[in-house]
Formats: sequence, C-alpha cells, structure tokens
Amino acid sequence: MLNTLTMEQLDHYNREGYCFPFDAFSPATAQGYHQKLLDFEQEIGQDPLNVLRIKSHLVVPWLVEMASTPAILDVVEDIIGPDIMLYLSALWAKPANDTHYVSWHQDSTYFGLDPHDEVTVWTALTPSTVESGCIRVLPGSHTQPDMTHIETRDPQNMLSRGQAIMEIDDSQAAYMELQPGQFSIHHERMVHGSEPNGSDLPRIGISFMFIPTHVTSTIGRKGAILLRGEDNYNHWDADPVPRFNNDPVSLDVLKAFQDSYRDPSLGTEAERAAGQS
Repeated sequence: MLNTLTMEQLDHYNREGYCFPFDAFSPATAQGYHQKLLDFEQEIGQDPLNVLRIKSHLVVPWLVEMASTPAILDVVEDIIGPDIMLYLSALWAKPANDTHYVSWHQDSTYFGLDPHDEVTVWTALTPSTVESGCIRVLPGSHTQPDMTHIETRDPQNMLSRGQAIMEIDDSQAAYMELQPGQFSIHHERMVHGSEPNGSDLPRIGISFMFIPTHVTSTIGRKGAILLRGEDNYNHWDADPVPRFNNDPVSLDVLKAFQDSYRDPSLGTEAERAAGQS
C-alpha cells in the first residue's frame, strides 16, 4: 500500500524519472528554515554555500531534521521502500539576478552507487520558478546509461567540477516549479540542471539524496544516516548526527568524505563501465 503517491504518480515517476510538487511543510516552516540558514550565515561570517555542500547535514543538525520530515520520507518510501538512509545533501542558493547555473548532468556518474536506486528530493525554502532558475529535467533520461561528462571547471557552474553533458536538446526539458515548503523528487540517473536566476528574489533550496539500505558504494566504504526502517545489510558506516552547528566530530567525517569525493583518480561511472567492457 502506498503512503502518499497515487498509482498514476508512481507510474509517472517510473516512466519519466521525476514527480512534483509535494508538500513537505507549511510556508511558515519553510521561512523558519530559511531564517536558520540566515542565522548560520551570520554565525560563520561567510557565504554558507562554501560549507553546506555535498553532506550539508553533517554541518547543521536542522538539516537532518528537515530530511526526516514524515511527508518527505513517505514519498521516498513509496519509491525505494521502507529502509531509508540519508547519503548526501546540499544547499542550492542563487541570489536575485544571479548568473550562476547548474549544467546538464547525471548524479549517477559521480555518486558511485550500485544499484542506481538513489532518489533526490529538492525542497524549496523560497519560490523556485522558471524565471528564478528552478530544476529542469529531461523526462525519461533515467532509463539510459550514464552519459559522458566534460569537467569544465567553469566558475559560474555550481557543480564541484563543472561537470556537464554537452549537446542536450533543451526543448525537451520539463521545469519543476515549487513554492516554499514544497519538494520534487527525481531519479539518480535523471539528466537535470538549472538556469541562472533572472528574478528579483533569491532562489534557495536543499537537496537530499536518499538510498535504500541494499545499495552499495562502488568507490570505497562510505557513511550514511538511517532515517527510517532497518539496515540489514551493513554496507554503510553510520554517519554522526551533529549535536550543534559545526560539531567537530561530524566535521571530521565530512572532511574525509569531501577529500574522497573530489579525488579525480576515482573517475566517473561511465569511465569505470568502459574499463570493464
């Protein structure tokens, strides 16, 4: 029995690779999380994008709280099952009239997961519209193998390596607009990205990457946090939940993960597959 999704929504996700919008929490609660982010920015004295990347939930405990929202986990469970781990999370913030963008890419190319059962939830703290550069996806692209990515290192690209799939037909894109407190969900192999923010308002959201416990890491043993159900596989170390902002215990774990994630010697999923063929 499904928790939240209708059979039509589940069929759409399986066929197209994405589904939206869903309500995670009220606009007032979204505003409260936005204020926590602003308070954190004051606390650290720098752009929170500098530190809230890759595994943001190891930096501030309220991101684990947000990821644990029942309305979010209910949708995730309908797609990947009842045993749910939080693997990654990231802040995606574009100020008003900002030129930064996210190139077309597949997360599966770099995550190193087997099988490809990860799902990404993107939760809006401010309006995320076509004008402000909401997520756009290529429907059905999750059914294709991992594509070749070029690492551009473009400073305007918000991805860590500026990884990009070239020669994409933008006319096929679907735009996932969200209001504060809403979220979308998409498959790990979904080709997706976002355009610059051409609006007069900031576009701020948090992405959470969830995996079922049977998934393994192909790039060395990693850590995750079990948020629902049981882990009967022991493929993952237990990441610590930060006790407070910038908890040194969880920051040490984060540092080790960031170093391994950015290691160019690991290659990409497409490169690893080519080496095995």
